Amino acid sequence: MVAGFAAQAGAWWFVASRRRGVWRVVTPVLATMGLAALLVHRPAWTPRVDAAATVAAGIAAGLALYAGTRVFVVVVRPWETFRRHSIAMYAQQEGAPLAAALALSLVLSVPGEELFWRGLFQPELADALESPALGALIAWAAYVAANVPSRNLAIVAGAVVGGAAWSGLGWWSGGPLAPLVSHLTWTALMISFPVVRPSEIRA
Repeated sequence: MVAGFAAQAGAWWFVASRRRGVWRVVTPVLATMGLAALLVHRPAWTPRVDAAATVAAGIAAGLALYAGTRVFVVVVRPWETFRRHSIAMYAQQEGAPLAAALALSLVLSVPGEELFWRGLFQPELADALESPALGALIAWAAYVAANVPSRNLAIVAGAVVGGAAWSGLGWWSGGPLAPLVSHLTWTALMISFPVVRPSEIRA
């Protein structure tokens, strides 16, 4: 758990400090974290809630999170620093075609992140502390802290709000399926329908 936290924080620090691309640094790190999490701890995907209800809740949460993100970006648009960081986040796609960006995110980054944070980190804390709620809270705080080295307000804001939603879904369902579906839905929409103007990203 400590190694995974350090790996994600270190990957974001490397991207921010060395001007390296997310696909080349963060994506393989997250995928490796997810694989390691599976080797260490096989998650119970949705032990408390029916699988169909879990998937439906995950999709609904992902849609709501995307809608909220669009509204938030419009509201804070006059904040120049946040706008610049949002554009920089999309520029990290490094000119990758839409299909490639979706594949890298939905097959490697998001599953790796969720398998580690909501499949291993959060349930292990919940068991150790004998409190699913406290485990979810601490896991959320650690997840936010692991994204802070990105030095990007948009990424940190996504970790704060998205992390809270995904940790909450993990606490509600008891496993990583609901947060994984939500995270996949949100990410697919964020990439396919950017929340900043395409002309700004190209510029």
